[in-house]
Order: sequence, then C-alpha cells, then structure tokens
Amino acid sequence: MYTKTTSISSRCLLGAAAAAFSLFAVNAQADVHDVTVAIHASADGLDLSQPDGARKFYFRLKNAADDACTRGDRVGLAPVANQKACYEKALANAIRYTNMPLVTQMYLSTHTALDAAARGVAVPAELAAK
Repeated sequence: MYTKTTSISSRCLLGAAAAAFSLFAVNAQADVHDVTVAIHASADGLDLSQPDGARKFYFRLKNAADDACTRGDRVGLAPVANQKACYEKALANAIRYTNMPLVTQMYLSTHTALDAAARGVAVPAELAAK
C-alpha cells in the first residue's frame, strides 16, 4: 500500500532526490484513494562531504519526514494511522535516495544496520561491522 515518487532538480540533484515520502488514505464516497505526499528537502548551501553539512541535511530530512507524516499541510486528508511507521519509512526512503555516505552515517547513528537494511538503506561494509 506504499507508493513513492521522486523528482530530480537539475540545480541540486541531491536536494530534490531526497524527498520524504509518505502515504495517506482519503475516503471519498466510500472509495479509498492513495495519496502520496512529497516534501522536498534541499541541500542548497550545504557541503554534504563535510560532517557539519551532512548533519544539517539529515536534520532537514528528518523534519521533512515528520511534516509529511504528521503536521504537513494536507487539507481533507485523513491522518496517518501509524505516524511512527510513516516517519521511519519516509526517512529511510530519503536516506536511500540521497545515497550520501555521511548522511547515511547520521542515519545509522540513530538506527541499527539491521533496521536500515530492512528499509532498503544501503549500509557501507565498514559501517555494518560497527
């Protein structure tokens, strides 16, 4: 029941590719419709090869995932049934699509390698051993 969308900006490939994804159900005339909410997190002005830039970008991704699953501006959409699961899926999708080692490392500082792998996040061999 989960769907995902990506959009790629020519100006900032990483910023646009790091969209947070989430799924919401809308009831309309007894029919259920899937709606994908994408909130884009930009890497503009950040050097993702440096720890400080990666940390700031990871914070942006976390905020986008949280917005998409909780307080995002969604008129007429039903709330997500499991906000934590939605957030974790959205954040993992963003990390996976960003595919930047330092950003992945930030993610792995709060998630296990097993959780990351289960959500499709590639765990570098040197980080998986830790």
